[in-house]
Amino acid sequence: MEQEEGLTAVDNIVTQFNTYEDFLDSQITTVDLYYLEDESLARQLVELGYRGTGEIMKREDFEARKAAIEIARQAERTQKKTLTSAGKILQDNFLKALAVREEDNLSGKVSSIIFIRDKNSHGQEISGYIDYAHRLKMQNFEVYFSGKKKLLPRATDLSFYNWDSHIAVCNSSPNYQVITDNPDGLLFKYKRDRKILNVDPKVQPGDNSTRISIQTDLYMQAVIFDHISRRKT
Repeated sequence: MEQEEGLTAVDNIVTQFNTYEDFLDSQITTVDLYYLEDESLARQLVELGYRGTGEIMKREDFEARKAAIEIARQAERTQKKTLTSAGKILQDNFLKALAVREEDNLSGKVSSIIFIRDKNSHGQEISGYIDYAHRLKMQNFEVYFSGKKKLLPRATDLSFYNWDSHIAVCNSSPNYQVITDNPDGLLFKYKRDRKILNVDPKVQPGDNSTRISIQTDLYMQAVIFDHISRRKT
């Protein structure tokens, strides 16, 4: 508790003053300047703890905390900028559903698997399961949210099946392990909490998981599975 209060006091000082010199100047009184007749000397005495009206803080502590706060602010600004759905006027329910989940998937609060069944550019019916968080980090979704391209499963996703050529591919991702030896169909094990997500529509998806069928004009079929992580400690 005392450590937290000390850190809060440091943060208050760091955010109040732009530079360490500004902080030192705030500790110098008019009486100090009258007797010392040298602002630089007065600053040195405050820094050493011989003069001052408040908290004593070393220069390296001030500058280190100042840098840490600025890094945190930049990270927050970057996180907000990376939401490619921000500011987009989305008409279709599928894109709206992806936009709602974008930030939580990037932060790791939620991990979504997207099932899509549709036709590719050659008119072939394809389907597959997409690790949304992984795709977000590997690809710029601006083209999808802006309507320039259509999100479709690839042979590099969790699963991909071409119904015309009968090509079937499965790949584990940084978030999910694909389990293919289940007689009732694919299973996905979330690597953080090792929970199993079952995509079979006839059964429940599993612990901390939900299944939502999306009514969309963009695809023949679209389903989103959301898993809320409960990482084991």
